[in-house]
Parts: sequence; structure tokens; C-alpha cells
Amino acid sequence: MKRFAAMVCSHSPQRLGAPIRLVSLIGLFALLGAPVALTAAGKPEPRDPRLEIFSWWTAGGEAEGLAAMFEIYRAKYPTAQIINATVAGGAGSNAKAVLDTRMQSGNPPDSFQVHAGHELIDSWVRAGKMEPITFVFRENGWLNAFPKDLIDIISYKGEIYSVPVNIHRSNVLWYNKKIFADNGLVPPASFDQLVKVCDALATKGITPFALGDNGIWASVHLLESVLLSTMGPVRYKGLWTGATPWDGGELRTSLSRFATLLHYVNTDHATQSWDAAAQYVIDGKCAMTVMGDWVEGYFKAKGLTPNGEFGWVPFPGTKGSFMMLSDSFGLPRGAPDRDAAVKWLTVAASREGQDAFNPKKGSIPSRTDCNRSLYDAYLQSAMDSFRTDTIVPSVTHGAAAAEGWVSQIQDVIALFLCDLDVEKASAGLIAAAREYVR
Repeated sequence: MKRFAAMVCSHSPQRLGAPIRLVSLIGLFALLGAPVALTAAGKPEPRDPRLEIFSWWTAGGEAEGLAAMFEIYRAKYPTAQIINATVAGGAGSNAKAVLDTRMQSGNPPDSFQVHAGHELIDSWVRAGKMEPITFVFRENGWLNAFPKDLIDIISYKGEIYSVPVNIHRSNVLWYNKKIFADNGLVPPASFDQLVKVCDALATKGITPFALGDNGIWASVHLLESVLLSTMGPVRYKGLWTGATPWDGGELRTSLSRFATLLHYVNTDHATQSWDAAAQYVIDGKCAMTVMGDWVEGYFKAKGLTPNGEFGWVPFPGTKGSFMMLSDSFGLPRGAPDRDAAVKWLTVAASREGQDAFNPKKGSIPSRTDCNRSLYDAYLQSAMDSFRTDTIVPSVTHGAAAAEGWVSQIQDVIALFLCDLDVEKASAGLIAAAREYVR
């Protein structure tokens, strides 16, 4: 009953169909047995905002960044009730299943985290489950505060459908500086150098790579960097548009290289999460990990400092390329408190909100006018790379391909981890591409 009342109050009469007078709404509530509080003027009393935000931000810096945006929202709307609906699981592996059930059953949150690009557009916008939010950008004069290429990614048929709160880089190799210094190693710049570093560490009894692929997405994350390293940015981007054939030798080379790296990872990788793998690097159990720069937020939440205990380089062979993804929030049709959701999107798109969120999350703002001095050495280097490097989309994180295609790739790689059969995996990836590339 409360949910029905909230939905009616949060929509104008025109959105409900034929015009409905206020007295008719009150009468409807009375028929249904719902209590109605009236002001002296006979109008329903305004209720406190109730905002439910659905995300998978539960670890380290990402949870701190979300909390920082909540603080801004509460300062602006002190009577608001915020429901932080999080579902643990890296890259949203668990959260997306829960969200799908809620959206399909007509029980959406007020706003939810989703990767900008194909993940949002193909899953929910085309299905008519989202409202356009171009008005949030236009009314605040923010259309020029975001790069045009990014606006294109979050748009469909001329309308904007999400607020990108950040930009993440996917193709980053993070390493324990003490382990490298103690063993006389320098960060590798090519794949061949990477293998030599791994051999040197393995000889000393040190596990070279930390991988936490509980849910398989982290393995695909590693593979996409290997693909970029092998193919270069132009041919890598062509995989997702049809310009680069999947049945070429570069795919098999990439899978062979991927198999090589899997010989150097922790043996318990299938039971570990991405943040557990990052903790292995902190603890010195492993020397390196390949993960997006939310790892930096995790490291800092654990008390580490950039260029102190940890260092970073682009994944070997990908220097000059910035593999991009973006977390964003949209407005579901039928949001229980639409007004509260619009206010949340306005905070998320604001310079204040992005400057509160991103330094803690370990990401850079999607706006071009944020305060650079708030960002640490790594994040400033990411800002510079984002401005000058070739931008390529992450497939693992929803920017490059439809979610159904990503799911098929994950299925192929899950089998590959068991048998390391390059030819079988190649055939599976080629078959998936034929289904989605037109």
C-alpha cells in the first residue's frame, strides 16, 4: 500500500493517464484504506524524500566515495531518508541479477548503478524501462561540462539516459614496489618483458600475479588488456564494430598469451574476489595484479600511498591507450520517489559531487571542469592520459558490447580456464561475435 501511494504521489496526473483531480486521488486512497494526511488547505502533506540507491559498491574506496556523495545529498536535503541498497560482487556480477528481477517485476529502485554505454542502452533503454534525463544537464547548463564523446556514449536517439559519475581506466598493472626493489626488477613495458619478470619472481618462490576471478569477470578483464596489447587500439576497437575479424591470428595469439599468464597466478584465484587479489599484493603474497583503477581507491583505503607502497604502469604493450569505462546512474520509469531520484542525479552530475566521489573511489571525474588539485599522483596521471591517449572501450565493463555478448564471452573464458584449449576458445568467441556483429 505504501509503495502504491508513493508511486501515485510522485507522478503528475498527466503521467497517470487522463487528468485526475486531487480530490479523486484522496478518494482513491480512502477506498484503498490508505491514511491521508491533509494540510489546512486540504492538500496532502508533503512527505520526506525517500531515496533508494542500488549499487555494488561495498569495498574500500568505492564505498567511501558513495558515502561522500550521500553526505552532500543529506546536506542539501536533511530530511531525506537514504536507503543504501548494495549487493556485493565485483563488476556487479551479483547485483545485476538482483536488479534484473526487480526491473522486470516493476519494482525498480529510485536510481541504480550501471556501466555507461551498451550495458545501460541495450539492457534497459531499448526496453523502455528508463526515462531520458537530458533535462538534468540542460537545466543546470552542464551539456558542455562533459566531453562530447562521452555524451554520445550515454545517449540514445538524441536523449541522455544516465549521469556518468566517473571515468575508470581498465588497462593498469599494479605492483608491490618493495618486492620489485628487493628483486632488482623494473616494471615491464612489453609482453615479453612481463613474462621475464614473472619468471624471475617465480624462481624466487614469489607468486607473480594476483587474480580474483570469483564470478569470472576478472579473467575477462585481464584478457581484454592482452587483446589490446596484441592488437593495438584500432584493431581492438574493430572487434566490437565488425572492422576487425575475429578469426584472425591475433585472437589465437592473445589467447596463448593469456594462457601463459594464467600459469603465474595464485592457485586459489577461482575463490577470490578482486579486492582479495589486491590485498594479496598489499600483503606481499603476490607481486602484481591487473585491474581497473578502483584498486587505487582500495589501496588508499588500506593506508597505502601512490608511489609509496605501490606503483603502476599501463598493461605491458598498451602504453598510449586508455581503456575506458564509466559508472553511471539513471532514472527508472516508475521510480518510487522520482523527485528524490532527480535530486540524486543532479548531485551525481555536479562538480561538487564528482570531486567528493572520485578521489576516494580511485577514479577521475567525467566532467572537464573539476578541481585537479584534489587528485593524487596516480589520478592526475590518469587525467593526463585520458586527455592525450587513444580511448578504447572496455568489454568487461559494458562500454564495448551488449551484455548478452559479454555473457557469452565470459562463458567461453570460464571453460578456457579449465582446459586452456586455444582453438576451442577461439571457435567459441568467433561464434559469439557472429551473433552480435552486424
